Amino acid sequence: MLEPIQPKKVRQGIACAGNWILDTVHSISHWPEKSGLALIKTQHVDLGGGPANVALGLKAMDVSYPVIPIGLIGAGALGDEVLRLSAEAGLPLDGLLRTTRATTSQTHVMNVQGDSRTFFHHRGANSLFDAASVNIDELSDAGIKLLYLGYLTLLDRLDEILPEGKTRAARLLSVARAKGVRTCVDLASFRSDTYSDIVSKTLPEIDFLFANELEAEAATGINLTQKSDPNEMMKAARLLKSGGVNRAVIIHSPTQIVCCETEVEIAFAPDPIPAEEIISPVGAGDAFCSGVIHGLHEDWPIESCLKFGEKAAAACLSGHTATDGLKTISVPRIPP
Repeated sequence: MLEPIQPKKVRQGIACAGNWILDTVHSISHWPEKSGLALIKTQHVDLGGGPANVALGLKAMDVSYPVIPIGLIGAGALGDEVLRLSAEAGLPLDGLLRTTRATTSQTHVMNVQGDSRTFFHHRGANSLFDAASVNIDELSDAGIKLLYLGYLTLLDRLDEILPEGKTRAARLLSVARAKGVRTCVDLASFRSDTYSDIVSKTLPEIDFLFANELEAEAATGINLTQKSDPNEMMKAARLLKSGGVNRAVIIHSPTQIVCCETEVEIAFAPDPIPAEEIISPVGAGDAFCSGVIHGLHEDWPIESCLKFGEKAAAACLSGHTATDGLKTISVPRIPP
């Protein structure tokens, strides 16, 4: 049970709900051809998935407010490892429910240093995660300020489109917003025939939407993956904003960041990181989200939120896992 935040009247705290995954990150010598062989040089096991990465990122940066994990994991050894890693990071465990109906979700990540990474994912227990897994009344009563949900389009139950024309995720987010909790939603880099429908039928209950260029292309049909053209990225952000997003759409790529807010549009190129300083790009997008979401929690101007997100993403690149590098930075007392 979450303890109410007293005696403060201002909401504080971030709940991170959705995909909780056990990641095994393999650093490999090269990407092999079919039937070929590549050497695994190092292996690192850690938590993965947007909610886990954002939660651990916030804890690594030593934020002062509550960070609450919410997810569904298996009852076996993999689930035990998720709980161990979460407790080790200082996260409360009550919101991580367990099931015997599926194993803990897993991802094997193949990373070629200086190049990119490829994901092999097993949905597992995340396919059973639904609105019943999230106690909105408890979060609201505890004074939680933001609910981060990720990844929309990779949560089978919440992605379901109801006869009323909205997703189960939208219904959940609507309850949260009615209780005074602001909603942040992140998309998955997983294409499907229903991807754009799932997104469009959830947009009106989203306050802040995050997407990388692959996800924004899948959601809008605008070609963004051939080159990160800021004009085309902003076009996609405007289209998603016009679909009902209440506050801002933020699209990020390794070379561009754009934001379409109600009253302002921002586009800029992040400072380039030399290839020799990049150990792994795994989780850099989630690290960006953790930095931006911290700024949103602190009510910073949106440009300051984006800049801190850029700093968090850059720090992430210096570590093997999604959160190793974030231990090197701390949250500023004033907006950057």
